[in-house]
Amino acid sequence: MNRKMSVQEQQVLDMTALLTESTELAEMILGSQEMERYLYWKQIMEQDPKAQEAIRQFAVAKEAFADCERFGHFHPDYHAGLEKVEKAQQALHDVEAIRYFKEAETALDELLYDVSLTIARSVSESVKVPSNTLLPDTGTGGCGAGGCSGKCG
Repeated sequence: MNRKMSVQEQQVLDMTALLTESTELAEMILGSQEMERYLYWKQIMEQDPKAQEAIRQFAVAKEAFADCERFGHFHPDYHAGLEKVEKAQQALHDVEAIRYFKEAETALDELLYDVSLTIARSVSESVKVPSNTLLPDTGTGGCGAGGCSGKCG
């Protein structure tokens, strides 16, 4: 008996193939150099006492500055608080484990963005792809970067 598949049966097969291929893509990303480097430096950073202290100091400075930031330049401690945050941020960058982790994180983010862009463009040129970095063609960052212009959707 040779019967044609219903539209619903065909959609189930298409979804199964899509899920299988997406799982294979995820496994390729998980096995990528970018992912390995990211996980390696994440572990190093988490075990580095100097890195953990720098992260703690940055969080403290940022939290103290948050109150100043609500009032902006009019807050009496605004400039001092901003300076403390900037110094704490520089201290983060000075720690090798953090610096290499951030580089690995950026490389992984770029890989994920490229994959997302490829998938989106195969559907339509107008599909928006979120990013954590500044995009040269629009001058705005993705919503996750705090550079959202409100024009995302």
